[in-house]
Amino acid sequence: MYFEDRVDAGRRLARLLIARGYRAEDTIVLGLPRGGVPVAAEVAEALGAPLDVWVVRKVGAPRNEELGLGAVAEGGIAFLDREMMARMGVVESVARRLVQRKGAEVKERVARFRNGAAPPDLRGRTVILVDDGIATGATVRAAIQSLRVRRPGRIVLAVPLAADEVLEELQPLVEDLACLLPVPDLEAVSQQYADFPQVPDRDVMALLARARARVQDEGLPAGDAPP
Repeated sequence: MYFEDRVDAGRRLARLLIARGYRAEDTIVLGLPRGGVPVAAEVAEALGAPLDVWVVRKVGAPRNEELGLGAVAEGGIAFLDREMMARMGVVESVARRLVQRKGAEVKERVARFRNGAAPPDLRGRTVILVDDGIATGATVRAAIQSLRVRRPGRIVLAVPLAADEVLEELQPLVEDLACLLPVPDLEAVSQQYADFPQVPDRDVMALLARARARVQDEGLPAGDAPP
């Protein structure tokens, strides 16, 4: 196992980002819930940057949710793997219904995690997008597409580990990519962690609350959208 747990992965990832010169100024860290948030929390604290979530839901194949057809992110932005759709025999009308259903879940989670608050204002800022690992890249692609609509200054994709072939595909989509462990033929992100439990919603909300309190104590801009 390469990482002890998500906290260990986040601390190691933070050291890499600090070595590359990333600091709190005009920077916000966004974790992909749920598993990416404990990693992102360590990164945000080490950089002295605000923390928020960017909600994405995987679109699973009919009768087999584990097979990902794509993902839906905040703002209704969807990424669909057309090759996988063809392989599974999923027609466009079915895919649209699946996207609509997952889009409703995204809205519900956004409201829950932000407690009704506005999304962060990303215009002109450095956005560090964090997950606990990347296997297929579908959720990350959807997240990047939806973040572009918010006009950040730059997007930095930061992950402890990822399938090396997927990293090559994602590299052109962001301004910088930080990955500690590219893995050939990655089967599951969990294989690189000694401890990889499910992250409940209450833990995500507790980490966000702690980060908000830190931002207030340090007098940092929280990043909420202007009125």
